[in-house]
Amino acid sequence: MPRKRLTSTFWGIFIVATLVDQLSKVWALNALGQGQVVKLIGNYFTLELIHNPGAAFSLGTGKAWIFSLISLAVLGAIFYYLPKIVSSAWIITLGFFAAGALGNLIDRLFRAPGWGNGHVVDFLNYHGFFIGNIADIYIFIGAVAIIAFTLFGVEPVAKAQAATTNTAAPKTVATKEELDHE
Repeated sequence: MPRKRLTSTFWGIFIVATLVDQLSKVWALNALGQGQVVKLIGNYFTLELIHNPGAAFSLGTGKAWIFSLISLAVLGAIFYYLPKIVSSAWIITLGFFAAGALGNLIDRLFRAPGWGNGHVVDFLNYHGFFIGNIADIYIFIGAVAIIAFTLFGVEPVAKAQAATTNTAAPKTVATKEELDHE
């Protein structure tokens, strides 16, 4: 895929996926009451609005600023390496992964209780195992894909092509045997 198309694909996925995440959170805030449970697939998959002060599984509760810094570092790394990536699979995966990181970072920056410590809007309850959001889905699928790409050797960047012709430098020093024959 040409560079321009790879870049356009990344930015298209990144922007649209971020908007989908943010609009889903606006919908959840308007349609679901705190503690209200809406059954979609019995008790296995429900909608339940919570404001998460930590990360997945409520890890790091009260340390949202750390996850804000991690999200910024992840986004910085993705944007730094983006021009070097030649794999469309990696471009698509990183588009979603970056959207997930930004989606939750937006919550941490702009939602109560305040800048960098905001609570993430979660509303997808997976049978009580954890409650997440669309951004979490992007991050999870992206992480699984990155692991799979790594295990199966899908390279994000092109490896240098081995030279098909002999490109050794010309000999500039004669050996003792060559000098003796002259």
